[in-house]
Amino acid sequence: MGRLTLLGRTDRQTASTPFVYTPAPRLWRGLLRTARPKQWAKNVLVVAAPVAGGQIFDGGVLWRTALVFALFCMAASGIYFLNDSLDVKADRAHPEKCRRPIAAGIVPLKAAYAMGIGLSLLPVLLAALLLNKETATVLFVYTVVQILYCVHLKHVAVMDIAVVASGFLLRGIAGGVATSVAPSQWFLITVGFGSLFVVAAKRSSELASLGEQAQHTRKLLSEYSESYLRFVWQGAAALMTLSYCLWALESDDPDTAAWRMISIVPMTLAVLRYALVVDRGEGGAPEDVLLGDRVILSLGALWGVAYGISLVG
Repeated sequence: MGRLTLLGRTDRQTASTPFVYTPAPRLWRGLLRTARPKQWAKNVLVVAAPVAGGQIFDGGVLWRTALVFALFCMAASGIYFLNDSLDVKADRAHPEKCRRPIAAGIVPLKAAYAMGIGLSLLPVLLAALLLNKETATVLFVYTVVQILYCVHLKHVAVMDIAVVASGFLLRGIAGGVATSVAPSQWFLITVGFGSLFVVAAKRSSELASLGEQAQHTRKLLSEYSESYLRFVWQGAAALMTLSYCLWALESDDPDTAAWRMISIVPMTLAVLRYALVVDRGEGGAPEDVLLGDRVILSLGALWGVAYGISLVG
């Protein structure tokens, strides 16, 4: 047998050959990379309902919000393990995804499946024990839908966008049911169309950046056209902005209503700024856009000030 590399393969073996041995520190780093902690930022959406209801600073609400955030981080990481395990053969043939820990042989396939199943089911059980059955139900629905996405729906045009967007919406709903803060209908519509806006914008940027290579790198993208995706994200952005305005104006308290009305300005400008980034074909990583664009961060801070004052008022 030839000399072993760090990936546990011989010099002449290809990336499709199972690994032989992985040092423990490298294995743990591989597990952490597969869990994608950078993506946990998406789970911040669980605070949306408590913040919208003005109860986020209540001690019990804050604790339950933090707990449901942690549970969604676990569940999302479990889905990443399952997704990478199911796609291991395709990833090994991909020029970039072949570096993923499972495809590269750093994380054993059996261990990846075990982590995926465990991290997907454990949050449901913990939610039932520590929070309430409604939160456990939302987490269960999220897990089932995401597994269906990994197995089949991510290969079905339109359904792939809808499923990813539903994941964001379910996070917002979970934050409400976990803290017993009932969100308004306009709040749910805002989160729903906002999620669709971000997901469709991401697909649009991916298609623009890949161009003719889309059919080879990500086959499903070839079923979309730039004009269609532009129609989807522009329509979703318009409906999100409209529903936010209706939510901001539904308060009967004069002080609250005034500052909510002011918050419409930075919110609308942030949406327009994000749309500009997407139009340039740079919206492929939403978390990088939201956290890396200084204008969007500044507008977000202004929105936070305006809405925060409305809560105090």
